[in-house]
Amino acid sequence: MGLLECCARCLVGAPFASLVATGLCFFGVALFCGCGHEALTGTEKLIETYFSKNYQDYEYLINVIHAFQYVIYGTASFFFLYGALLLAEGFYTTGAVRQIFGDYKTTICGKGLSATFVGITYALTVVWLLVFACSAVPVYIYFNTWTTCQSIAFPSKTSASIGSLCADARMYGVLPWNAFPGKVCGSNLLSICKTAEFQMTFHLFIAAFVGAAATLVSLLTFMIAATYNFAILKLMGRGTKF
Repeated sequence: MGLLECCARCLVGAPFASLVATGLCFFGVALFCGCGHEALTGTEKLIETYFSKNYQDYEYLINVIHAFQYVIYGTASFFFLYGALLLAEGFYTTGAVRQIFGDYKTTICGKGLSATFVGITYALTVVWLLVFACSAVPVYIYFNTWTTCQSIAFPSKTSASIGSLCADARMYGVLPWNAFPGKVCGSNLLSICKTAEFQMTFHLFIAAFVGAAATLVSLLTFMIAATYNFAILKLMGRGTKF
């Protein structure tokens, strides 16, 4: 058997769906965790600088942000490990193994392992769907603030007075209602929106949202591939090319 023929046989049985899902998972998790971490740091600085001068007003928020950042570290580590395991499981259930090493019988342990991956991936998909929805919240808040700034910058587009156009962090539950000032209005808000810090944080949250979406797509792909592979192993007792 020549080298080209051997490579061709391996490529025919490669788990392309799992390969694509793994790459998308690594990309999405890296984007979500990296950008999300920096966006939370930027939000902390914006709150401290413009929305409250009393540390007690945003002390709880700071603790929540730091807790989320630690969760991000764990999330990144877990998904990189789990993605590698799913990719290995995808290779295990392909025809490439049978073509290279000969026919084999799928053991009960192998079927149980595949079923376990299906269950875990399904649960992760449901959990990550909630994460994806939550990642849209800061994008919504920053987009509303940016829209308000656009109305201030172009007053002809709105009938409201510039001084009445505000961004109130208390309205979104970011700060308690007794926080002072808690909101920024008019030209002061416009100056905040023009800062590089605000622009960077806004775009980082958008990137984190895109990363969460990519990770969700990868999990759905993993779930479909793992379910299909398990069905083949269970019903036919052989590998697949999926």
